[in-house]
This record gives sequence, C-alpha cells and structure tokens, in this order.
Amino acid sequence: MSDWEGVLERLYATIASRKTADPGSSYTAKLLHQGRSVIAKKMGEEAVETAIAAVGNDSDAVVAESADLIYHLLVLWVDCGVEPEEVWTKLAAREGTSGLAEKAARPAT
Repeated sequence: MSDWEGVLERLYATIASRKTADPGSSYTAKLLHQGRSVIAKKMGEEAVETAIAAVGNDSDAVVAESADLIYHLLVLWVDCGVEPEEVWTKLAAREGTSGLAEKAARPAT
C-alpha cells in the first residue's frame, strides 16, 4: 500500500468511527448527524473551491482545497455506506479503457 493509500484508509476509518460520536465533539460527527444533503452540499462547495483555485493558477490553494474535497468525499462515502475498496475496484475495472469508450458504454439516462 502506498503512503497516500494509507492516508486515505486511515482517514476513512477515522471518519467511520465518528458515526456514533457526539455531534458536539467533532466536526465529522456533526456533518454525519446533519445528513446526506448537508454533506453533499459541503462536498460540492469544496469541489467548486478547488476548481476556482485551479482556474486562478494557485497551486497551494488547489492542494488545500483538494484535501478538503477528499475529506468531504470520504464523509459522503461513509454516510452512503460506500467502502473505498468499491471505488478502487471500479477504477481498476476502467483502467486501460478510453474515457470516451467507457462513457459511451454507460446506460443512457
């Protein structure tokens, strides 16, 4: 396991452990207590802030906002009951496939 995978696994485990924590004791517990719509909104805000930092050519801000985005994405995964391995498996299945071909193979919505 690489260093970044270890960081993600530990962060996910820490977030998951906050599901039953007192919302007054932790920001993560508060987010999880507030529910999926609040978590998703916060993740969306962080995605926009990351994009704005990128457009502004501010690498330091991209790094900081990316960390916030990944944290909030992991909170969302915990709330949705998604395990990181499920995402890694999906990414591995797409490896070596053109993004255009993968998108074309998806069912129409």
